[in-house]
Amino acid sequence: MLSLLCLMLFVARVFSSSTPVAGIFPQDPALRMGSSLTATCTVSPERGLHANTMYWTLNGKRLPSSTYDLLSPNCLSVTLHHLNGSQQQSGDNLVCHSGDGHVLAGSCLYVGMPPEKPVNLTCWSRNTKDLSCKWTPGGRGETFIKTKYTLKYKLRWYGRERECEDYSTGQRYTCYIPRDLALFTPYEIWVEASNQLGTATSDVITLDILDVVTTDPPDNVHVSRVGELEDQLTVRWGSPPALKDFLFQAKYQIRYRLEDSTEWKVVDDVGNQTSCRLAGLRAGTVYFVQVRCNPVGIYGSRKAGIWSDWSHPSAASTPHSERLQSGSCEPKPGEQNSTLRRELKQFFGWVRKHAYGCSGMSIKLYDQWRVWLQKSHKTRNQELVSQHNSPQMAARRTEFTAKPHPLYAP
Repeated sequence: MLSLLCLMLFVARVFSSSTPVAGIFPQDPALRMGSSLTATCTVSPERGLHANTMYWTLNGKRLPSSTYDLLSPNCLSVTLHHLNGSQQQSGDNLVCHSGDGHVLAGSCLYVGMPPEKPVNLTCWSRNTKDLSCKWTPGGRGETFIKTKYTLKYKLRWYGRERECEDYSTGQRYTCYIPRDLALFTPYEIWVEASNQLGTATSDVITLDILDVVTTDPPDNVHVSRVGELEDQLTVRWGSPPALKDFLFQAKYQIRYRLEDSTEWKVVDDVGNQTSCRLAGLRAGTVYFVQVRCNPVGIYGSRKAGIWSDWSHPSAASTPHSERLQSGSCEPKPGEQNSTLRRELKQFFGWVRKHAYGCSGMSIKLYDQWRVWLQKSHKTRNQELVSQHNSPQMAARRTEFTAKPHPLYAP
Protein backbone atom coordinates (compact mmCIF):
# COMPACT_ATOMS: atom_id res chain seq x y z
CA MET A 1 0.00 0.00 0.00
CA LEU A 2 2.84 2.37 0.87
CA SER A 3 4.67 1.50 -2.33
CA LEU A 4 1.49 2.22 -4.26
CA LEU A 5 1.31 5.63 -2.62
CA CYS A 6 4.86 6.45 -3.71
CA LEU A 7 3.99 5.33 -7.24
CA MET A 8 0.97 7.59 -7.26
CA LEU A 9 3.15 10.48 -6.19
CA PHE A 10 5.55 9.88 -9.03
CA VAL A 11 2.85 10.09 -11.67
CA ALA A 12 0.73 12.78 -10.07
CA ARG A 13 -1.02 14.99 -12.51
CA VAL A 14 -3.26 17.97 -11.81
CA PHE A 15 -4.37 19.61 -15.03
CA SER A 16 -3.32 17.35 -17.91
CA SER A 17 -2.20 13.78 -18.40
CA SER A 18 0.08 14.71 -21.33
CA THR A 19 2.44 17.23 -19.70
CA PRO A 20 3.95 16.88 -16.21
CA VAL A 21 2.94 19.66 -13.84
CA ALA A 22 6.16 19.54 -11.85
CA GLY A 23 9.15 17.41 -10.98
CA ILE A 24 11.27 16.90 -7.85
CA PHE A 25 15.02 16.52 -7.87
CA PRO A 26 16.62 14.33 -6.60
CA GLN A 27 14.04 11.63 -7.13
CA ASP A 28 13.86 8.87 -4.49
CA PRO A 29 17.30 9.44 -2.92
CA ALA A 30 18.90 7.04 -0.40
CA LEU A 31 20.58 8.92 2.42
CA ARG A 32 22.46 8.04 5.60
CA MET A 33 20.92 9.02 8.90
CA GLY A 34 22.07 12.42 10.06
CA SER A 35 22.71 13.77 6.58
CA SER A 36 21.05 16.79 4.95
CA LEU A 37 19.04 17.11 1.75
CA THR A 38 18.06 19.96 -0.50
CA ALA A 39 15.25 19.07 -2.90
CA THR A 40 13.79 21.27 -5.65
CA CYS A 41 10.31 21.30 -7.11
CA THR A 42 10.14 22.75 -10.62
CA VAL A 43 6.69 23.53 -12.04
CA SER A 44 5.90 23.68 -15.74
CA PRO A 45 5.58 27.33 -16.95
CA GLU A 46 2.59 26.37 -19.09
CA ARG A 47 0.54 25.79 -15.96
CA GLY A 48 0.70 29.38 -14.82
CA LEU A 49 1.66 28.48 -11.25
CA HIS A 50 4.05 30.62 -9.25
CA ALA A 51 6.55 28.93 -6.99
CA ASN A 52 5.92 31.37 -4.10
CA THR A 53 2.44 29.87 -3.70
CA MET A 54 3.68 26.30 -3.33
CA TYR A 55 4.56 24.40 -0.13
CA TRP A 56 6.16 21.10 0.99
CA THR A 57 5.02 18.21 3.21
CA LEU A 58 6.94 15.26 4.67
CA ASN A 59 4.81 12.21 5.50
CA GLY A 60 1.74 14.46 5.38
CA LYS A 61 3.13 17.08 7.77
CA ARG A 62 3.62 20.58 6.34
CA LEU A 63 7.22 21.76 6.50
CA PRO A 64 7.91 25.29 7.82
CA SER A 65 8.40 28.03 5.23
CA SER A 66 11.75 28.87 6.86
CA THR A 67 13.17 25.77 5.16
CA TYR A 68 12.10 26.98 1.68
CA ASP A 69 14.16 28.87 -0.85
CA LEU A 70 12.57 30.51 -3.93
CA LEU A 71 15.03 29.81 -6.74
CA SER A 72 12.90 31.16 -9.60
CA PRO A 73 9.23 31.89 -10.35
CA ASN A 74 8.87 28.21 -11.29
CA CYS A 75 11.23 26.53 -8.77
CA LEU A 76 10.94 26.14 -4.98
CA SER A 77 13.50 24.24 -2.89
CA VAL A 78 13.39 22.84 0.63
CA THR A 79 16.36 21.93 2.86
CA LEU A 80 16.16 19.22 5.53
CA HIS A 81 18.93 18.88 8.12
CA HIS A 82 19.96 15.92 10.33
CA LEU A 83 17.54 13.48 8.81
CA ASN A 84 16.24 10.70 11.05
CA GLY A 85 15.71 7.13 9.92
CA SER A 86 12.76 6.55 7.65
CA GLN A 87 9.52 5.88 9.49
CA GLN A 88 8.59 3.21 6.96
CA GLN A 89 10.80 0.85 4.95
CA SER A 90 9.08 1.85 1.70
CA GLY A 91 10.41 5.39 2.11
CA ASP A 92 9.24 8.69 3.57
CA ASN A 93 6.99 10.77 1.33
CA LEU A 94 8.32 14.22 0.38
CA VAL A 95 5.60 16.03 -1.58
CA CYS A 96 5.36 19.38 -3.38
CA HIS A 97 1.89 21.05 -3.33
CA SER A 98 0.23 23.93 -5.14
CA GLY A 99 -1.26 26.69 -3.04
CA ASP A 100 -4.73 25.08 -3.10
CA GLY A 101 -3.33 21.79 -1.78
CA HIS A 102 -3.11 19.78 -4.98
CA VAL A 103 -0.15 17.40 -5.31
CA LEU A 104 2.33 18.60 -7.91
CA ALA A 105 5.10 16.00 -7.50
CA GLY A 106 6.44 13.56 -4.96
CA SER A 107 9.60 11.71 -4.00
CA CYS A 108 10.37 8.86 -1.60
CA LEU A 109 13.26 9.42 0.81
CA TYR A 110 15.16 6.35 2.03
CA VAL A 111 17.02 7.42 5.16
CA GLY A 112 18.85 4.75 7.11
CA MET A 113 22.10 2.88 7.56
CA PRO A 114 23.95 0.26 5.50
CA PRO A 115 23.68 -3.26 6.94
CA GLU A 116 26.32 -4.63 9.23
CA LYS A 117 27.91 -8.05 8.96
CA PRO A 118 25.38 -10.80 9.87
CA VAL A 119 26.50 -12.99 12.79
CA ASN A 120 25.63 -16.23 14.61
CA LEU A 121 24.95 -18.24 11.48
CA THR A 122 23.92 -21.79 12.46
CA CYS A 123 22.33 -24.63 10.47
CA TRP A 124 20.63 -27.94 11.26
CA SER A 125 18.95 -30.84 9.47
CA ARG A 126 15.99 -32.94 10.65
CA ASN A 127 16.15 -35.76 8.13
CA THR A 128 19.64 -35.57 6.50
CA LYS A 129 17.93 -34.39 3.29
CA ASP A 130 17.03 -30.81 4.21
CA LEU A 131 18.77 -27.91 5.88
CA SER A 132 17.56 -24.94 7.92
CA CYS A 133 19.74 -21.97 8.79
CA LYS A 134 19.27 -18.93 10.96
CA TRP A 135 21.38 -15.86 11.71
CA THR A 136 21.34 -12.55 13.53
CA PRO A 137 21.67 -9.11 11.89
CA GLY A 138 24.89 -7.39 12.78
CA GLY A 139 25.05 -4.51 15.22
CA ARG A 140 21.68 -3.29 16.39
CA GLY A 141 20.02 -4.85 13.37
CA GLU A 142 17.96 -1.75 12.55
CA THR A 143 18.74 -0.10 9.21
CA PHE A 144 15.43 1.85 8.91
CA ILE A 145 15.18 0.97 5.24
CA LYS A 146 14.36 -2.31 3.52
CA THR A 147 17.30 -4.71 3.85
CA LYS A 148 17.46 -8.01 1.99
CA TYR A 149 19.15 -11.05 3.52
CA THR A 150 20.21 -13.84 1.16
CA LEU A 151 21.50 -17.22 2.33
CA LYS A 152 24.02 -18.64 -0.12
CA TYR A 153 25.70 -22.05 -0.21
CA LYS A 154 27.86 -24.28 -2.39
CA LEU A 155 29.81 -27.50 -2.23
CA ARG A 156 33.20 -26.65 -0.85
CA TRP A 157 35.46 -27.72 -3.71
CA TYR A 158 33.52 -27.94 -6.93
CA GLY A 159 29.93 -26.75 -6.46
CA ARG A 160 28.33 -23.71 -8.00
CA GLU A 161 26.91 -20.98 -5.81
CA ARG A 162 23.22 -21.30 -4.98
CA GLU A 163 20.70 -19.20 -3.11
CA CYS A 164 18.19 -20.38 -0.54
CA GLU A 165 14.67 -19.48 -1.65
CA ASP A 166 12.28 -20.43 1.18
CA TYR A 167 12.21 -17.69 3.82
CA SER A 168 8.59 -18.40 4.81
CA THR A 169 9.40 -20.41 7.92
CA GLY A 170 7.55 -18.11 10.28
CA GLN A 171 10.76 -16.82 11.87
CA ARG A 172 12.80 -13.82 10.82
CA TYR A 173 16.33 -14.33 9.55
CA THR A 174 15.73 -18.00 8.76
CA CYS A 175 15.79 -19.92 5.49
CA TYR A 176 14.93 -23.51 4.59
CA ILE A 177 16.55 -25.69 1.89
CA PRO A 178 14.20 -28.64 1.37
CA ARG A 179 16.12 -30.98 -0.95
CA ASP A 180 18.97 -31.68 -3.37
CA LEU A 181 21.68 -31.77 -0.71
CA ALA A 182 24.71 -34.04 -0.85
CA LEU A 183 25.99 -36.20 2.03
CA PHE A 184 29.61 -36.87 3.02
CA THR A 185 30.63 -33.61 1.34
CA PRO A 186 31.20 -30.30 3.16
CA TYR A 187 29.20 -27.21 2.25
CA GLU A 188 30.22 -23.58 2.51
CA ILE A 189 27.36 -21.38 3.71
CA TRP A 190 27.12 -17.63 4.28
CA VAL A 191 24.62 -14.74 4.39
CA GLU A 192 24.66 -11.50 2.42
CA ALA A 193 22.78 -8.43 3.63
CA SER A 194 22.14 -5.55 1.21
CA ASN A 195 20.15 -2.36 0.93
CA GLN A 196 20.40 0.90 -1.00
CA LEU A 197 23.27 2.07 1.17
CA GLY A 198 25.58 -0.92 1.09
CA THR A 199 26.27 -4.65 1.42
CA ALA A 200 27.72 -6.83 4.18
CA THR A 201 28.65 -10.54 4.21
CA SER A 202 28.81 -12.93 7.15
CA ASP A 203 31.67 -15.27 7.90
CA VAL A 204 31.57 -18.47 5.87
CA ILE A 205 30.79 -21.64 7.83
CA THR A 206 31.73 -25.12 6.60
CA LEU A 207 29.65 -28.16 7.56
CA ASP A 208 28.65 -31.68 6.58
CA ILE A 209 24.90 -32.33 6.69
CA LEU A 210 25.46 -35.45 8.82
CA ASP A 211 27.20 -33.39 11.48
CA VAL A 212 24.25 -31.05 12.08
CA VAL A 213 21.36 -33.51 12.34
CA THR A 214 18.86 -32.87 15.11
CA THR A 215 15.43 -34.25 15.92
CA ASP A 216 12.05 -33.24 17.11
CA PRO A 217 11.73 -33.48 20.90
CA PRO A 218 10.97 -36.95 22.31
CA ASP A 219 7.25 -37.66 22.33
CA ASN A 220 4.90 -39.41 24.76
CA VAL A 221 6.77 -38.24 27.85
CA HIS A 222 5.10 -39.74 30.93
CA VAL A 223 5.95 -39.17 34.59
CA SER A 224 4.63 -41.53 37.27
CA ARG A 225 5.12 -42.49 40.89
CA VAL A 226 7.26 -45.40 42.06
CA GLY A 227 4.82 -47.18 44.31
CA GLU A 228 4.74 -45.45 47.68
CA LEU A 229 8.33 -44.22 47.56
CA GLU A 230 7.88 -40.59 48.44
CA ASP A 231 11.19 -39.33 46.97
CA GLN A 232 11.11 -40.86 43.48
CA LEU A 233 9.42 -40.54 40.09
CA THR A 234 9.79 -42.59 36.90
CA VAL A 235 10.11 -40.82 33.51
CA ARG A 236 9.41 -42.66 30.23
CA TRP A 237 9.40 -41.33 26.67
CA GLY A 238 9.39 -42.40 23.04
CA SER A 239 12.24 -42.04 20.54
CA PRO A 240 11.79 -39.23 17.99
CA PRO A 241 9.99 -40.84 15.04
CA ALA A 242 11.95 -38.95 12.36
CA LEU A 243 15.16 -40.85 13.12
CA LYS A 244 13.88 -44.38 13.68
CA ASP A 245 15.07 -45.41 10.20
CA PHE A 246 18.55 -43.95 10.58
CA LEU A 247 21.73 -45.61 11.87
CA PHE A 248 22.21 -43.60 15.01
CA GLN A 249 22.59 -43.87 18.75
CA ALA A 250 20.64 -41.24 20.61
CA LYS A 251 21.46 -39.78 23.97
CA TYR A 252 18.96 -37.99 26.17
CA GLN A 253 18.84 -35.35 28.84
CA ILE A 254 16.17 -34.81 31.48
CA ARG A 255 15.47 -31.67 33.40
CA TYR A 256 12.95 -31.18 36.20
CA ARG A 257 11.81 -28.46 38.57
CA LEU A 258 9.44 -27.88 41.44
CA GLU A 259 5.99 -26.59 40.59
CA ASP A 260 6.65 -23.25 42.30
CA SER A 261 10.21 -22.81 41.00
CA THR A 262 11.80 -21.59 37.76
CA GLU A 263 15.13 -23.32 38.39
CA TRP A 264 15.68 -26.53 36.43
CA LYS A 265 17.92 -29.40 37.54
CA VAL A 266 19.48 -31.31 34.64
CA VAL A 267 20.22 -35.06 34.56
CA ASP A 268 23.06 -35.55 32.06
CA ASP A 269 23.86 -39.27 32.40
CA VAL A 270 20.69 -40.78 30.94
CA GLY A 271 22.49 -42.31 27.98
CA ASN A 272 20.43 -43.87 25.19
CA GLN A 273 17.69 -45.30 27.41
CA THR A 274 14.08 -44.19 27.08
CA SER A 275 13.28 -44.30 30.79
CA CYS A 276 14.91 -43.07 33.94
CA ARG A 277 14.29 -42.85 37.68
CA LEU A 278 14.52 -39.51 39.49
CA ALA A 279 15.50 -39.97 43.16
CA GLY A 280 16.09 -37.70 46.12
CA LEU A 281 12.91 -35.70 45.46
CA ARG A 282 10.75 -33.86 47.96
CA ALA A 283 7.75 -35.78 49.28
CA GLY A 284 4.24 -34.57 48.47
CA THR A 285 5.49 -32.20 45.75
CA VAL A 286 4.52 -31.59 42.11
CA TYR A 287 7.42 -31.80 39.64
CA PHE A 288 7.54 -30.71 35.99
CA VAL A 289 9.77 -32.81 33.72
CA GLN A 290 11.11 -32.33 30.17
CA VAL A 291 13.28 -34.51 27.91
CA ARG A 292 15.43 -33.72 24.87
CA CYS A 293 17.41 -35.82 22.40
CA ASN A 294 20.80 -35.64 20.71
CA PRO A 295 21.46 -38.00 17.76
CA VAL A 296 25.02 -39.28 18.03
CA GLY A 297 27.04 -41.22 15.49
CA ILE A 298 24.75 -40.99 12.48
CA TYR A 299 26.44 -43.02 9.70
CA GLY A 300 29.63 -42.87 11.73
CA SER A 301 29.78 -39.09 12.15
CA ARG A 302 32.18 -38.12 14.91
CA LYS A 303 30.45 -34.86 15.76
CA ALA A 304 28.36 -34.58 18.90
CA GLY A 305 25.12 -33.73 17.12
CA ILE A 306 22.66 -30.99 18.03
CA TRP A 307 20.28 -31.13 20.97
CA SER A 308 16.60 -31.00 20.10
CA ASP A 309 14.20 -28.60 21.75
CA TRP A 310 12.85 -29.67 25.12
CA SER A 311 9.64 -31.67 25.10
CA HIS A 312 6.41 -30.22 26.43
CA PRO A 313 6.44 -30.32 30.24
CA SER A 314 4.84 -33.34 31.91
CA ALA A 315 3.95 -33.31 35.60
CA ALA A 316 3.44 -35.70 38.50
CA SER A 317 3.54 -35.48 42.29
CA THR A 318 5.47 -37.58 44.77
CA PRO A 319 3.49 -39.34 47.54
CA HIS A 320 3.11 -37.63 50.91
CA SER A 321 5.57 -38.85 53.52
CA GLU A 322 4.09 -41.05 56.28
CA ARG A 323 6.80 -39.88 58.62
CA LEU A 324 5.57 -36.32 58.39
CA GLN A 325 2.12 -37.49 59.51
CA SER A 326 3.22 -39.60 62.50
CA GLY A 327 2.63 -36.92 65.11
CA SER A 328 4.45 -36.94 68.42
CA CYS A 329 6.49 -40.01 67.58
CA GLU A 330 8.47 -38.07 64.96
CA PRO A 331 11.59 -36.16 66.12
CA LYS A 332 11.26 -32.42 66.57
CA PRO A 333 11.69 -30.18 63.49
CA GLY A 334 15.35 -29.80 62.61
CA GLU A 335 16.46 -33.07 64.27
CA GLN A 336 17.96 -35.69 61.97
CA ASN A 337 18.91 -39.31 62.40
CA SER A 338 22.66 -39.24 61.86
CA THR A 339 22.83 -42.99 61.29
CA LEU A 340 20.21 -42.82 58.50
CA ARG A 341 21.98 -39.90 56.88
CA ARG A 342 25.28 -41.78 56.97
CA GLU A 343 23.71 -44.87 55.42
CA LEU A 344 22.05 -42.80 52.67
CA LYS A 345 25.36 -41.13 51.90
CA GLN A 346 27.11 -44.49 51.70
CA PHE A 347 24.42 -45.94 49.45
CA PHE A 348 24.42 -43.03 46.95
CA GLY A 349 28.21 -43.13 46.92
CA TRP A 350 28.00 -46.79 45.89
CA VAL A 351 25.46 -45.96 43.15
CA ARG A 352 27.66 -43.22 41.70
CA LYS A 353 30.66 -45.54 41.72
CA HIS A 354 29.06 -48.67 40.26
CA ALA A 355 26.08 -47.42 38.20
CA TYR A 356 25.95 -45.53 34.91
CA GLY A 357 22.91 -43.45 33.93
CA CYS A 358 19.81 -45.15 35.24
CA SER A 359 21.00 -48.65 36.06
CA GLY A 360 18.16 -51.14 36.50
CA MET A 361 20.09 -53.26 39.02
CA SER A 362 21.02 -50.37 41.31
CA ILE A 363 17.50 -48.95 41.19
CA LYS A 364 16.02 -52.34 42.13
CA LEU A 365 18.35 -52.69 45.10
CA TYR A 366 17.65 -49.13 46.13
CA ASP A 367 13.88 -49.73 45.95
CA GLN A 368 14.19 -52.75 48.24
CA TRP A 369 16.40 -50.84 50.65
CA ARG A 370 14.07 -47.82 50.76
CA VAL A 371 10.95 -49.98 51.26
CA TRP A 372 12.65 -51.79 54.13
CA LEU A 373 13.61 -48.47 55.74
CA GLN A 374 10.09 -47.09 55.48
CA LYS A 375 8.49 -50.29 56.81
CA SER A 376 10.92 -50.56 59.70
CA HIS A 377 10.43 -46.90 60.55
CA LYS A 378 6.64 -47.26 60.39
CA THR A 379 6.76 -50.40 62.57
CA ARG A 380 8.97 -48.64 65.12
CA ASN A 381 6.55 -45.70 65.25
CA GLN A 382 3.59 -48.03 65.75
CA GLU A 383 5.40 -49.84 68.59
CA LEU A 384 6.17 -46.53 70.29
CA VAL A 385 2.56 -45.44 70.01
CA SER A 386 1.34 -48.82 71.33
CA GLN A 387 3.71 -48.62 74.26
CA HIS A 388 2.64 -45.06 74.94
CA ASN A 389 -1.04 -46.07 74.99
CA SER A 390 -0.61 -49.39 76.89
CA PRO A 391 -2.40 -49.91 80.30
CA GLN A 392 0.94 -50.24 82.05
CA MET A 393 2.17 -46.86 80.73
CA ALA A 394 -1.19 -45.25 81.54
CA ALA A 395 -1.02 -46.61 85.14
CA ARG A 396 2.52 -45.31 85.55
CA ARG A 397 1.51 -41.85 84.29
CA THR A 398 -1.47 -41.83 86.76
CA GLU A 399 0.77 -42.95 89.60
CA PHE A 400 3.36 -40.31 88.78
CA THR A 401 0.88 -37.43 88.60
CA ALA A 402 -1.07 -38.56 91.71
CA LYS A 403 1.95 -39.03 94.00
CA PRO A 404 3.63 -35.74 95.05
CA HIS A 405 7.33 -35.36 94.49
CA PRO A 406 9.31 -35.54 97.73
CA LEU A 407 10.91 -32.15 97.17
CA TYR A 408 7.50 -30.46 96.94
CA ALA A 409 5.60 -32.45 99.60
CA PRO A 410 3.78 -30.26 102.13
